[in-house]
Amino acid sequence: MKTLMGYLAGLLFGLGLAIGGMTDPTRVLNFLDIFGDWDPTLMFVLGGAVVTTFIGYRLVLRRSQPLFAQAFQLPTRRDLDARLIGGAALFGVGWGLSGYCPGPAFASFAGLTAPLIAMLLAMIGGWWLAKRFSGSH
Repeated sequence: MKTLMGYLAGLLFGLGLAIGGMTDPTRVLNFLDIFGDWDPTLMFVLGGAVVTTFIGYRLVLRRSQPLFAQAFQLPTRRDLDARLIGGAALFGVGWGLSGYCPGPAFASFAGLTAPLIAMLLAMIGGWWLAKRFSGSH
């Protein structure tokens, strides 16, 4: 049941990204281009995500445990280190150059284009490098 719920959550997330326009790299790049051809429409998508998350976390964390797991898996670290800041910077640069972040990239997988393939390969390469040189699993 836990796996099925994970797939359903991913499907809902991907549909939300597609309906909200987050899978269109041109729209995303225009949203990021505040001094050029700025497209503010994604502000509503991002705002909706923040409000939903804010309310959702408060409702869900009132429970003693999740519906399909033994315990919540929440981050415990609160510090900012070079890996976190460097990873966030690389994420931002990649998003700004390609117009894709990981969620919308996977949601756009059905319509493969050369820029999308390049972004996915770079992302997979980054994951591999991070695992190889960080000593994590």
